[in-house]
Amino acid sequence: MTLYPAIDLKDGNCVRLFKGDMNEATVFNDNPAAQAQEFVKAGCTWLHLVDLNGAFAGEPVNGDAVRSILANVDVPVQLGGGIRNIKTMEHWLDAGISRLILGTLAVKDPKLVIEACKLFPGKIAVGIDALKGMVAVEGWAEASDMEVEELAKKFEDVGVAAIIHTDIDRDGTLSGVNAEASSKLADAVTIPVIASGGVKDLSDIQKVYDMKNLEGVITGRAIYDGGMDLIEALNITKGNQ
Repeated sequence: MTLYPAIDLKDGNCVRLFKGDMNEATVFNDNPAAQAQEFVKAGCTWLHLVDLNGAFAGEPVNGDAVRSILANVDVPVQLGGGIRNIKTMEHWLDAGISRLILGTLAVKDPKLVIEACKLFPGKIAVGIDALKGMVAVEGWAEASDMEVEELAKKFEDVGVAAIIHTDIDRDGTLSGVNAEASSKLADAVTIPVIASGGVKDLSDIQKVYDMKNLEGVITGRAIYDGGMDLIEALNITKGNQ
C-alpha cells in the first residue's frame, strides 16, 4: 500500500483546508519544495499535489510551486486541480508530472477523460470527491446529482490508473478516514482506489491497510499537526506493524 503525503497549494503556500473551504485554510509551510523534500527524506515514494486555486479557477494557478517541487525531488508526483483540457495535461506531463488527477472533468466531460487515457496511458487518475455520498465538483464548491459508484463505473476498462476517493465531510478535520466507503467503491470497480480525507493518526493508516483492497491512502493535516509519525505510518503501509 502506498502512502501519499498531501501538498495542497494555495497562493504559493502549502496549506490544508477544513472540509474543502478555501476560507478555512491553514498555512503549514511557505516553501512547498522544502516540504516535498522532507517527505521524500522520510521515505515517501509518491507525492500528492493539489492546485487549490486552480481547482476553482479551472486552470493552473500554482505552477511555480509545482515546478519548484518537481525540480527538487526524484519521486513520482501526482497532481490535481485546474486540469480541464488536453493542452494543460500535455503541459504538466512534459513538465515531469507522473500522474494527472481529473475531478470536475470526470463529471462534466467523461469522454475527454477517456480520450486522455488513450493519449497518455497510465498517466490519468480520476478524483472522485464525495459530499454526503454524492459527487462534488468545481473545487468541492457544488454537489452533483451523481452517486460515487455510478461515476466510477463510467471509467471501467478505459485505462484509468487510479481513483482517488475523498470524503469532503472529513477532509482536513482529523475525524477519521472513511475507509469503509473507499473499500466499498474498490469492490464495485476493478480500478485501484486510493482513500483520502480525515486521516487522524496511525490507526487510520492501519484501518486502510487492513481493508486489503485499497491501493493507498492520502494524508496531510495529521502529518503537519504532528499527530502522526510519518515514518511509523510508512512502516504500516509496508506491513511492518
